Amino acid sequence: MTVRVMLISPGMNAALREARFAGDAPLDDSGLRPALAAAAAGSVPVADQWLRGPTLRCHGTAEALGLRPDTEHALRDWDMGRWSGARLSEVSADEPDAVAAWLADPSAAPHGGESLLELCARVGAWLDSPHGDGAGRVLGVVEPAVIRAAVVHALALPPQAFWRLDVAPLTLTELSGRSGRWNLRCGRPLVPEEGVR
Repeated sequence: MTVRVMLISPGMNAALREARFAGDAPLDDSGLRPALAAAAAGSVPVADQWLRGPTLRCHGTAEALGLRPDTEHALRDWDMGRWSGARLSEVSADEPDAVAAWLADPSAAPHGGESLLELCARVGAWLDSPHGDGAGRVLGVVEPAVIRAAVVHALALPPQAFWRLDVAPLTLTELSGRSGRWNLRCGRPLVPEEGVR
């Protein structure tokens, strides 16, 4: 059965602006306003199953979009271990060799959390699993790392491609197909830019 998996990245928050590793911070006004505008514009796609990652940012975005999704722990954010909540600049200054290893080796997890390979395997296993009875259209509000891992898995990209994928806040990435055969449509903003229809 062909499935359409639609993944919405959550709105902006202070942790994202400050380039912090994961960290469970809620939406702020700069993330809430566009999500409310997307809901008002009716730009959230229709789905048979609604899911969200367990972070406060995913919860706040889903709520602002008018969704009441189930929490899916397989779609949780990348586990950054002891680096969670810290700024990238701070960790790079304190542990330059560990950061270099983490960026170069997809199997490295010097922070004590998940490696990139583990993240991609977890998200890939969820993507390839059945998605409920007759759930042909699945929509999830999930963190950007989860979307990037899903794209890497779906397109059988090398893990290093993860670092080359950008996922902007409040954009929709769509994967359609089935295990082993996915097509990608990425980065559609939920709220059109002014003057663009």
